[in-house]
Amino acid sequence: MTASSDEELDAVRRRIDAIDQDLLRLISERARCAQQVAHIKTGIEGGGVQFYRPEREIAVLRRIKDANPGPLDGEEVARLFREIMSACLALERPLNAAFLGPEGTFTQAAAIKHFGHSVVTRAMATIDEIFREVEAGACDFGVVPVENSTEGVVSHTLDLFMSSPLRITGEVSLRIHHHLMSPESDLSTIRTVYSHQQSLAQCRGWLDRYLPHAERVAVGSNADAARTAMNEPGAAAVAGLQAAEIYGLKVLAERIEDDPGNTTRFLVIGKQDSPPSGQDKTSLLLSCRNQAGGLHALLMPLAAHGVSMTRIESRPSRRGIWDYVFFIDIIGHRQDLPVAAALEHLQKESLLFKVLGSYPLAVL
Repeated sequence: MTASSDEELDAVRRRIDAIDQDLLRLISERARCAQQVAHIKTGIEGGGVQFYRPEREIAVLRRIKDANPGPLDGEEVARLFREIMSACLALERPLNAAFLGPEGTFTQAAAIKHFGHSVVTRAMATIDEIFREVEAGACDFGVVPVENSTEGVVSHTLDLFMSSPLRITGEVSLRIHHHLMSPESDLSTIRTVYSHQQSLAQCRGWLDRYLPHAERVAVGSNADAARTAMNEPGAAAVAGLQAAEIYGLKVLAERIEDDPGNTTRFLVIGKQDSPPSGQDKTSLLLSCRNQAGGLHALLMPLAAHGVSMTRIESRPSRRGIWDYVFFIDIIGHRQDLPVAAALEHLQKESLLFKVLGSYPLAVL
């Protein structure tokens, strides 16, 4: 480089150093404000103070994305602010969230995406345990998978909502990339492939083509698969890259999912509804009379009040043979006037009526 370009580069670097100092000062100032918020909330009489306000956080992230001038992508800027908010919230009161373990699962990744890296994540062996930990107050929130873009609904999660008092307080969409990992170094030595049954299904085409003779064994989670494969000769696992790092496995093939747009939706569960954020979703559990036109009559109030339905799933009610309940997602918060009117009408038409929660639409 020439002397003039060296001087220009040094000037830019000095500017970056000065900006870094400004950023550090402002982040520290924000953190001190968070401490003041904690002090004020702690002094409120009556207890029951909510330190984590999902509608407040989502509003900040939406505002940041809308105001972003570039050149960084809006989602990238929102992720940066998510981490700042997560660290500041931890100064007020650290949050803990239960996830489907062990360490390295996509459910843990979803929890971190939603709450930021300052959340304390706690691994649970089953989805049932996640619900129980939150119900008992041992964890503030839980994160559970509910549906995949290629394999559909996670039925066990929906079934647990039938008897649980917990509310849905948020949602997370996570792009899923599956990788084949093993202590072995060559595909030809793989005799057994472990993974969650949904992941095996999402990679069926690749496995049929490249490992047609390998046995496929479904286990509780992808991280559990990686942990199992770690000590078994001739074994491999289908999991995320974090699992390969945690369990010391070699990645033999990357992104082996059949659908490159493969996405899983997760729900955040807690004990309280989220207040309105301006862009919300409400989930319902309903059942209708077993008669001709029963479902049509049940759903008519949504159309009558101009409420959009985004998803409907049926599940056996377990109350009788061929008796079903319906899980429904609608756009809007239960406190919005059109939604409130539709819900009042729905309750009159339903044999079973349960609002599972109103919560902000996912930003990231």
